[in-house]
Amino acid sequence: MTSTAAHAIPTLNADQAELDKFSALASRWWDPDSEFKPLHAINPLRLDWIDDLSGGLKGKRVLDVGCGGGILAESMARLGADVTGIDLAERSLKIARLHSLESGIAVNYQVISVEQLAAEAPASFDTVTCMEMLEHVPDPGSVVQACATLVKPGGMVFFSTLNRNLKSFVHAIVGAEYILRMLPRGTHQHSSFIRPSELAQSARRSGLDLQQLAGMEYNPLTDHYWLSSDASVNYLMATRRPLA
Repeated sequence: MTSTAAHAIPTLNADQAELDKFSALASRWWDPDSEFKPLHAINPLRLDWIDDLSGGLKGKRVLDVGCGGGILAESMARLGADVTGIDLAERSLKIARLHSLESGIAVNYQVISVEQLAAEAPASFDTVTCMEMLEHVPDPGSVVQACATLVKPGGMVFFSTLNRNLKSFVHAIVGAEYILRMLPRGTHQHSSFIRPSELAQSARRSGLDLQQLAGMEYNPLTDHYWLSSDASVNYLMATRRPLA
């Protein structure tokens, strides 16, 4: 972006169509039988994985980037973490705040980009999570860099996204959106999916060390999710910011 202003405003790393898409569904975030049913189903898996690799979330300061309606953020707070959740979809955050009031589980929700927060509060969090978000932003590398900036030395940064290959197109788009109708059509764009090697490279460039890669699988016949070594469709990546 070019500007003749003395202090140019950086371009916001967000796709308005993506924000509108999730804002339109905001009222259904906490309905376990809604379009967000898959997130409710996988949340215990990813929560246990994050808690284990973080050495326990209790008492730690945690940031959830792209928190949406707060499903993961609230569950981490329930474990005793001091959680901040950020998102640019204001309607989703309104639902998150309302549910936090109803549940009595305190989470600090803020409408702010991860890049802006990184500029304001570097090295402020023990653990940073960025789940199911990278495939929805124009510049995922910018998000990775901001997450690396926000975590304290020695802290963990967790990502989850979708691999880009023929299998992921068949399973995540054709299967999930058109055949099983688990997600609204148009939820994902296959060209925005990210290969594990690409995410790992982005993490290394941002100063993060890869710790663990895990795949997430689903059996539609049993409606069962589990973690495995197969990262060909959905996968999670754990990284760590070195102490020095």
